[in-house]
Amino acid sequence: MLLVVDVGNTQTHFGAFQGEQLLEHWRFATVRQSTADQLGAALRNLLGLRGYGFEDIDASIVSSTVPQLEPEWTAMASRYLSQEMHAVGPGTRTGMAIRYDNPREIGADRLVNAVAIRERFGGLAVCVDFGTATTFDGALMTGIEISLEALSERGARLPKVDLAPPRSVIGKNTIDAIRSGVVYGYAGAIDAILRRLYDELGERTAVIATGGLAHLVVPFTEEIEEIDDLLTLTGLRLLHERNA
Repeated sequence: MLLVVDVGNTQTHFGAFQGEQLLEHWRFATVRQSTADQLGAALRNLLGLRGYGFEDIDASIVSSTVPQLEPEWTAMASRYLSQEMHAVGPGTRTGMAIRYDNPREIGADRLVNAVAIRERFGGLAVCVDFGTATTFDGALMTGIEISLEALSERGARLPKVDLAPPRSVIGKNTIDAIRSGVVYGYAGAIDAILRRLYDELGERTAVIATGGLAHLVVPFTEEIEEIDDLLTLTGLRLLHERNA
């Protein structure tokens, strides 16, 4: 069984594959101060909920956007799984050309998603990842949660608002007005960036959304038709196969 781990700034998403089949996957909040022992305890407990254990894991791979957690995950694998966990980064064989000016600047999750969509479409495609930041693999904007938090922190009379779909474009109270502006504003910004990407690429491409906040925003966009919650986990499996 292959363990794949995607460490994001807000959430950690990991899963277990048997061949190409995803047996199970889990999410938990990313805690930057986590130690290898704490990660091992969390992993063991979550595996146990589905009847699995450390002994079922034959190989593992991790991509992390939190630098201090990458060595903790690899140490966890060494200590509890008795194996070397592959960490996605410079030197990882992707099987595709990387045209970034400095490939070392590319986040590990960006590489993983690019591999997954290239495998799926066999050519040009765009991934929009709704996480702490909203990324287009070539464009990056502040995540919707960060913008909402900044609005309430900077606006002394504005309340903190939970993210939820707006009831209408015209809000009849402050909370509905904020939700409308944030959600429709983000949806419009995403559509605008995608249309500019099409212009620069010279053609309209397939677009896939992923990330924990995709389900909130994508229904209000015009350019995104599909959400793939498991895109990054699939990319990690593919990268393991190419680097085994």
